[in-house]
Amino acid sequence: MTTFDQDVPTEQDTSLKGIGLIVGLFALLAYKGGWAAVVVVMAIILMIFMHELGHYLMARRGGMKVTEFFLGFGPKIWSFKRGETEFGVKAIWAGAYVKVVGMNNLDEAAPEDEARTYRQASFPNKLAMVSAGSGMHFLMALVMLFVLFVGPGFEGFGVDESLDDQRSAIVLGSDEWYVGFVGENSPAETIGVQVDDIIVGINEVPVINFDDVRRVLADQQAGSTTVLAIERGDESLTLSGELGESLTGGGFLGVSPLLFDPSAIDALYETPAVGPVDALGKTFAEFGSLTTSSVSQMGSFFSPRNLGSFFGSLFETADEQTELESARQQTADDSEGDRILSIYGAARIGTRFTENGFAELLIFLVMLNVFIGVFNMVPLLPLDGGHVVIAIYERLRSRNGIAYHSDVTKAIPVIYGVMLVLVLVGVGALYLDITDPIV
Repeated sequence: MTTFDQDVPTEQDTSLKGIGLIVGLFALLAYKGGWAAVVVVMAIILMIFMHELGHYLMARRGGMKVTEFFLGFGPKIWSFKRGETEFGVKAIWAGAYVKVVGMNNLDEAAPEDEARTYRQASFPNKLAMVSAGSGMHFLMALVMLFVLFVGPGFEGFGVDESLDDQRSAIVLGSDEWYVGFVGENSPAETIGVQVDDIIVGINEVPVINFDDVRRVLADQQAGSTTVLAIERGDESLTLSGELGESLTGGGFLGVSPLLFDPSAIDALYETPAVGPVDALGKTFAEFGSLTTSSVSQMGSFFSPRNLGSFFGSLFETADEQTELESARQQTADDSEGDRILSIYGAARIGTRFTENGFAELLIFLVMLNVFIGVFNMVPLLPLDGGHVVIAIYERLRSRNGIAYHSDVTKAIPVIYGVMLVLVLVGVGALYLDITDPIV
C-alpha cells in the first residue's frame, strides 16, 4: 500500500500565523480608530500584563509552580515555553491569567509538585502573590501621578469640586455631561444642536443626564416634532424639529455625550511643574483621595438599588418611563450613577483623552488603574480580594504548626453567584457601550 505524507502545521507555523493575526488586528485598529486608539489599547494590554506579571513574580519568589501565563482566554493563537511556564496569547481579549498549581483543595497536583503548590506556601507568600495584581495597578498609578506632577504640571483631581463628578464619569457616569458628538445629517444637526450643548429638557420633561435623554427619546415617535431645552454657555435656548427612527424603536436624535468639560480637564495640568520632593507628597495625597473616591463609587454602583437601575436600563420599555422625572430626582442627591464601562467603553474614552495629548492619557490611566486595583481587592472569590480573605482565615485557623486548608466547595455557591453578577454586568456594560456609547 502506498502512503502519502501530509503537510502538518508545525508549532512555528502556528506561532507565525498567530503573530500575523495580532499584527493584522492592530493594523485594522489603526485604520479604524487612528494612532490614539492603538496607543490606548496597547496601554490597557500593558496594564493587564503588569497585573498578571505581579502575580507571576510573587508566585515564583514564593517557590510556587506557575504553568501558564496568558493574555486572553479561549483558543490559543500563539505561545512559547520557557522553563516550566507556557507564555502566550489567546483569542478572547477580555483579560489575562496566571495559572499557579494548587490554588485550592480541588486543584489537583502531581505528588512531586505538591510542595510547590499555592496551598502549601507560607502565609506571607500567599498574601504577596494574591495581592500583587492590585499592587501593580497601584504602583503604576503612583508612578504616573508623580510624572504628572513633575512633568506637565498637575493640580490634582480635587482642583475643583465639580471634577469629582467628572472623574467618576469614567466608571459610573455623571450628571455633568455635554453633547460631545452630533451625527452628520442627523436630526440633531438639522435641529441645530451643537457640540458642548447641554440638553436639559425634552418636550418639557426635565432630563438630568444622557440616560434620561435616551429614555425620553425611547417614548417618542419617529417623525414627531420634539422641543429641546438647551443650555449653550450662558444662553438658554429652545430648539425644535423632527426625530428620526431609532434602530431599537422610538425616536432618534443623533447625539452622544462627552462627560468631561474640556476646559475643566485642561485646568488639571495648567499649573507649573513642582520639584520631586513636593511631587512625592502630592502623589501619595492624591492617590489616597482617588482610592477613597473609587471605593465610594464602586460601593454605590454595586448597591442593590443602582444594580437594579443598571439592569433595568437594559430592558426598560418606553411605558415604564412615565414617572422619569420624579424617579431621577429622588436618586440624584445620593447616587453616583448607574453606568459602568466595559473595556471597549473605557478604550473609547481613553482614545478621546489621548487625542488631546500625553498628559490626558496619563490622567485616564491613573483613574483606570486605581479603580481596577480597588475592584480586584473586593473580598469575594474569585476576585483577588477573596483569596486574601481565605489566606487570612486559614492563617487564623492554623494551630501548633499545622496548616489549616479551607474547603473551597463550601464557597462554590458564592463564587458562582459573584461570577454570574460580574458576567452579567460585563455583558450589559458592553451592550450599552456599543448601542449607547458615552463618547
